[in-house]
Amino acid sequence: MKIKVIAVDGYASTGKSTLSKRLADALGFTYIDTGFMYRAVSYFAQKNGFLKEDSIQEEALKEALHKTSFSWIKGKSSNVMLFNGSSYGDELRTLEVSSWVSKIAGFGFVRDHLVYQQRILSKLRSVVMDGRDIGTVVFPEADFKFFLVADAEVRAKRRFDELKAKGENVVYKDILKNVIDRDHQDSTRLISPLKKAQDALEIDTTNVSIETALEQMFSKINSKS
Repeated sequence: MKIKVIAVDGYASTGKSTLSKRLADALGFTYIDTGFMYRAVSYFAQKNGFLKEDSIQEEALKEALHKTSFSWIKGKSSNVMLFNGSSYGDELRTLEVSSWVSKIAGFGFVRDHLVYQQRILSKLRSVVMDGRDIGTVVFPEADFKFFLVADAEVRAKRRFDELKAKGENVVYKDILKNVIDRDHQDSTRLISPLKKAQDALEIDTTNVSIETALEQMFSKINSKS
């Protein structure tokens, strides 16, 4: 069986990125982090003054976004995704950027642009792609689909520990509120809401190690290979 696309969807901080990277490395596939793409657009909107207090300058963002693109560059150990020719890191992982991501992702023109980019990026390679709507919208015919869940409190603690380790001055209750708010926004938006594909294997990572969750993924893949 020739595997072209493995879709990994789920809520924030359920381990999607870590598991997808590990899975891609083990299979020799390319990992595509769609969360990076939405964060990059949110950061782009922030830096270009399209975010004003609680509002988004939709038309200005739409016009500017149309001129942007994502691409690959060969890194030391793996391909690195670029946005408009630049690479990004921790600046996309701040709480401020996180607070805008679900709102930005709710715009149809943003999703249309990024879905197009995601399909272009995956055309020449077998990929493991993680996000919110990969198995339902971007690649409904993906060879394998996984959907990750975990308790909100556990996910908030993971995010809190990650940010504290980077030296950020954050408060746990703010992180928890952000996680709960993003869950609601992602699940109730009119365009491409976060939901489990009917044929996806659900994995609860609340009390499960990365290794155990990865074993569940391989068990599913090997059962059909």
